[in-house]
Amino acid sequence: MAFTLMANFARYKHHLSMVLVQILSAIVYFITEAAFNEGLNTYVYVSYRFILAGMLMFPVAYFIERKSRPKMTLVMFLEIFVVSLFGICLTFIMFFISMRCTSPTFVSAVYNTVSSLTFLIAIMFRMEVVDVRSRRGMAKVLGTLISLAGVTIITLYKGPALQNVWGTPIHMKRLSIHENWIKGSILTIASCITLSSWYIMQTFTMRKYPAELSLTAWISFTGGAQSAVFTVLVQHKPGVWSINMLGIDFWAITYCGIIGSGLLIFIQLWCMKEKGPVFVSMFNPLQTVIVAVLAYFVFGEKLYTGSILGGVTVIIGLYLLLWGKEKDESYAESQELPSSHSVELKAANKEEAASAVKVEP
Repeated sequence: MAFTLMANFARYKHHLSMVLVQILSAIVYFITEAAFNEGLNTYVYVSYRFILAGMLMFPVAYFIERKSRPKMTLVMFLEIFVVSLFGICLTFIMFFISMRCTSPTFVSAVYNTVSSLTFLIAIMFRMEVVDVRSRRGMAKVLGTLISLAGVTIITLYKGPALQNVWGTPIHMKRLSIHENWIKGSILTIASCITLSSWYIMQTFTMRKYPAELSLTAWISFTGGAQSAVFTVLVQHKPGVWSINMLGIDFWAITYCGIIGSGLLIFIQLWCMKEKGPVFVSMFNPLQTVIVAVLAYFVFGEKLYTGSILGGVTVIIGLYLLLWGKEKDESYAESQELPSSHSVELKAANKEEAASAVKVEP
């Protein structure tokens, strides 16, 4: 029994890790919203969060990867600078601005297109191969389209609201929304594009700098420093940098810096190294479902039938995409085995021929 559990865990450890990432990300969303309600500046939050994550990760990475870490060169640092600019500074700043212009639910739903965008970009860079004549290829295509359909349902269709019969364990004042849907929609789409590009860029960077902890520290700290420079340029009041120690803003920065940035980025880099960028981005739709469930059962928000229908559709699409990826890996392994077997057979034949030549008079 224990052996079976360990075998299943070893097989699905990447899947379970990415599910954990989405759960922790959903918690980040709620604690961040609560801090914004108390007056925490958006740009200051991004700067503090990622600088803290980088500072905490540097000593850990130094001792654990001191023998395996490649040498940091100027070219490598410039590449990390660009990766941090896309994945941390631009993505998170546009994300939170768009959330204030529209609504958190809208942004969370639209962000589910990241997996499809990453899939398309990966195809362009020949990182993903889709054979539409096979079932696994059709599953990947259908899974992407079905996930997009689920996101569309969540975004455009509400339906009747379900009555909350569980009560509200936690009461939280909602984030005030200053509606500017055109600006917010443009920024949301732009942040989805930069995030999708970030997944692809990280994959190339990992090949040149295969040290997940060190790369996480560099990306987090550099992205936080870039956000700090941007904050200084747009916020000229020194008072925005002050936070209430042991208040909700302090705990939001601490939790999101250690867990939301440091730990989550490390897990994503590890899964990306093992499974690729598309695998990592495929789990993003789960965050919307988890946020909706937590908002309903914990915070007493209304849950609409459109969200349930869209969430189920997203899960179906995600399952098809995962099934197609799993079959692709099995097919690739089956293709590699005969070739390696033939190489070993040829080597054995050569050794037999050589030994036959030696024994001849």
